[in-house]
Amino acid sequence: MALAHTILTVLCEREASGYDISKQFEETMACYWTASQQQIYRELARIEANGWVRCQVVPQQGKPDRKVYAITEAGRRELSQWAAEPSLPTPIREDLLVKVLGGPYAEPAQLLAEVRRRRAVHAGQLASYREKEALFHSHPALPLQEQYRYLTLRRGILFEQEWIRWCDEVIAFLEGQPAPAEP
Repeated sequence: MALAHTILTVLCEREASGYDISKQFEETMACYWTASQQQIYRELARIEANGWVRCQVVPQQGKPDRKVYAITEAGRRELSQWAAEPSLPTPIREDLLVKVLGGPYAEPAQLLAEVRRRRAVHAGQLASYREKEALFHSHPALPLQEQYRYLTLRRGILFEQEWIRWCDEVIAFLEGQPAPAEP
């Protein structure tokens, strides 16, 4: 998935500044997409040059001018064309899996500590997503866009739950191994 298409999707909802887009990434898309403000601003310039968004400069008192972006018809066509293309799974590239693979050659206590640490990271992220989920459940009639947003949050929840389950398996395995022989 290209960052451009993520930004175009955000702009389908409403016009926004680069800062607003960055906040939306943090608040609603962190479970499946991250981008720095620098990446977002660089991509906004690129997609503006492509004609997919237009920018309106809004003067502000005592601050730099605010650039507000809106999706164009060309941007909507691009997003529609992209959405019609088949998507492929993102290849896994995970350091922890390599550490587990190398487990027989590593210090068992260090690997166990690292897997426990990662489990805690995923448990913390899951708790954060559960708080967001509670907000969705507190509204009986969500607008259609929010229903779709909830579906992406559910994917993030399931992702974190699966990580926790896998970490638990690895921890149980490592705790069941005999202590290494003293040299």
